[in-house]
This record gives sequence, structure tokens and C-alpha cells, in this order.
Amino acid sequence: MSTTYDQLVEILARLHGAPADRISPEATFAELDVDSLTMVEISIRIERDLGVAVGDDELRPDLTLGELAGLVDARRAAV
Repeated sequence: MSTTYDQLVEILARLHGAPADRISPEATFAELDVDSLTMVEISIRIERDLGVAVGDDELRPDLTLGELAGLVDARRAAV
């Protein structure tokens, strides 16, 4: 997986404390029990740490970490 994926895992672990054995590129936010408040915090942290705006409305419960990494990478490439 990409460096972006690794950065997202770090953000998720810091904000949510998700167990490392449950985090994978195929894991959805719903599977990781991430609530809506944490999704907003993740959105803010992505913008601050990775320099890419991802609206909290884009962080859906069915979105996988791999898909989010792809979205962030695509937005970085477009800049």
C-alpha cells in the first residue's frame, strides 16, 4: 500500500485507537466502529497533516481505508 495509506492508519490509530489487527486496506469505517464525530476529526487531520481537503460528507461508513488513500492520492496529484 501507499505511504498515504500508512499515514491514514497512523491518523486513525491516534484518533480512534482502532486495534492494529482490524486495520487493513479493505476495512471500512463501519467495521472499525468509527463514529461520525471521529470522521469529522479524521477529515480535519487529513487536511492538516496531508494537505488535502476531504469533506466529512465524503467519509462514509462504507468507505474503505484503501479507497480513502486512493482519494487522497488523486487529490494530491491534481494539485
